[in-house]
Amino acid sequence: MSKKSKIKWRSEPQKQDYVAAESYLSLQFEPEAAKKIVQNLQAAGASEFAAKDIFRASELPLLPDRDSHVEKDRAKIFMGDEITPILLVRAKNNGKIIIADGYHRLCAVYMFDEDAGIPCKIV
Repeated sequence: MSKKSKIKWRSEPQKQDYVAAESYLSLQFEPEAAKKIVQNLQAAGASEFAAKDIFRASELPLLPDRDSHVEKDRAKIFMGDEITPILLVRAKNNGKIIIADGYHRLCAVYMFDEDAGIPCKIV
């Protein structure tokens, strides 16, 4: 069995993922703009990108495996539990991808298999 087939994904992000995304995006955008972005994420269709490509586009560092949230998500992968798709935003001003929700999941998946496809919603 390939590594990719071992990662189980929920079909949709959970309500709390959108709440977390709005909270985070409110740090980068005005609150009303953050709210509108999250509404667009909720309406967006599913996409999939390789973990390594999301990292490259975001220009964020890989968190250490000892990070408690990364550890938790890695344990879910190894236990065969479903993990939630991530939420991405294309930053128009600099071309980077903002990980609105799912940074720890991205790190956990990357450590497991950097080529793994990650379901996401992107606007």
